[in-house]
Amino acid sequence: MQLHLAVVLLCATAGFFAIAGAEDPYRFFDWNVTFGDIYPLGVRQTGILINGQFPGPDIHSVTNDNLIINVHNSLNEPFLISWSGIQQRRNSYEDGVYGTTCPIPPGKNFTYILQVKDQIGSFFYFPSLAFHKAAGGFGGIRILSRPRIPVPFPDPAGDYTVLIGDWYKSNHTVLIILHFSNPCLYLALKWKMHDLHKSCETSNIWDHLVSGNVLVQNLKARLDRGKKLPFPDGILINGRGPGGASFNVEQGKTYRLRISNVGLQNSLNLRIQNHPLTLVEVEGTHTLQTTYSSIDLHLGQSCSVLFKADQPAKDYYIVVSTRFTSRVLTSTAILRYSNSAGPVSGPPPGGPTIQIDWSLNQARSIRTNLTASGPRPNPQGSYHYGLINTTRTIRLANSAGQVNGKQRYAVNSVSFVPADTPLKLADYFKIGGVFRVGSISDNPYGGKIYLDTSVMQADYRAFIEIVFQNNENIVQSWHLDGYSFFVVGMDGGQWTTASRRGYNLHDAVSRCTTQVYPKSWTAIYVALDNVGMWNLRSEFWARQYLGQQFYLRVYTTSTSLRDEYPIPKNALLCGRASGRHTRPL
Repeated sequence: MQLHLAVVLLCATAGFFAIAGAEDPYRFFDWNVTFGDIYPLGVRQTGILINGQFPGPDIHSVTNDNLIINVHNSLNEPFLISWSGIQQRRNSYEDGVYGTTCPIPPGKNFTYILQVKDQIGSFFYFPSLAFHKAAGGFGGIRILSRPRIPVPFPDPAGDYTVLIGDWYKSNHTVLIILHFSNPCLYLALKWKMHDLHKSCETSNIWDHLVSGNVLVQNLKARLDRGKKLPFPDGILINGRGPGGASFNVEQGKTYRLRISNVGLQNSLNLRIQNHPLTLVEVEGTHTLQTTYSSIDLHLGQSCSVLFKADQPAKDYYIVVSTRFTSRVLTSTAILRYSNSAGPVSGPPPGGPTIQIDWSLNQARSIRTNLTASGPRPNPQGSYHYGLINTTRTIRLANSAGQVNGKQRYAVNSVSFVPADTPLKLADYFKIGGVFRVGSISDNPYGGKIYLDTSVMQADYRAFIEIVFQNNENIVQSWHLDGYSFFVVGMDGGQWTTASRRGYNLHDAVSRCTTQVYPKSWTAIYVALDNVGMWNLRSEFWARQYLGQQFYLRVYTTSTSLRDEYPIPKNALLCGRASGRHTRPL
């Protein structure tokens, strides 16, 4: 059996290389996903470990590398990993979210075959099903430039991954605990979706998943009353609580931090005592090298900063604190000089708390370095996005409300519910009745929230404008899989066509996750050059979980491999795609 699996994997991998280009290097990873005891805030919790590690291992790669990641699911429930910021060029089947990829059943494995095509920068991976993200299973991804491509700063003496995020002491199964006596729920968790469709056709799978027999009734009651998740218990820095993580430096040298906010609901601010931070990269774009005393990272965002270890030799605080919260959570790590003369002293340095303008001004100051190379030798500024006419404007408004007495979140009044089959598989096999193109409109109409498997169609190679309108009192964070987009504008109030007069059409930063401030809007430009089924979602995980997401189907009638790869030979098939065939090995 092991030999058979090895042959299958070898054949699948070889088939991919024939498409991707055998001249590009490849790297193999073998991961075992397990539950295990962790103590990030001083109490024992059940965490999700990868090869026994919490957080999971970093992925180190170089532009255009092929990444072959064999994931063994040793949990007792289905599991999926998604790769935030990895564009999966022409290959949304590997995206690792509900709408594209079948979950890995308990006790089984699946090999992701990814290529970091034409990408550089700092990203992360995370478990995408249910509330697994609240238990760990996340880790950093770094994509280095190829040796001959110039980087706009000298090589740092050290390069550290810094994963920050809010955290709960409760196990993830206590956050959303479900009682397996509900047969529809049991089938859903086992991903026998075709059986579920037959036996629970009058039920809604998502209702079972979030409100079936919830054992922690106070959380259910909070959600039903329209409240957020409980306030987090703390903030983790690389999986550790206050004072638990440390970073070693040598005096006089410069270091790089690759920071990602992998949390569930809070924007965070990071600062280092007496050490200014110079921003150099945001989600794959080299930025103007602006220096800040501290930097905001909203949910799902990543960036790189440089700092110089030029202070007297001792230990210094690295501080992370919540933003825009009435009660401020703070955590610390230690920056330790190799010749340190003593421990940290004094209180940790304070930072911004509820100030919106401070964060907005910083966000507007983050701009693309037009003369620096990106993944290719040509300067990043050689793509003149501001000279391209947009062919379509999509306005998206988030909202909160109740449907059938249960808390839901929506985009343009549609609250997403999963179908019984991943949407990309239903699209490939032409399975009717799974989703309906056009089930979400281009504009908000202000109606009541309703449930649907929302899919919006867009034309391949179109150049579009998307406006995120946030009429609520909290910061929103939006992520689009498969793409980077230009953040051309953000401001308070309601967006109008006159707002375009203030757009940055010269050096706006290109990234994959953007914030929208309370009672404000953010506008982006997107070149739809990547065919596939792509998740557009809130990074506020409870809101994503309860409907604030949809899928953008970027479509072409072409069947050329230049436009989209065929379904992977090793693709898992589930729901109504069960029993069908991918391609012969």
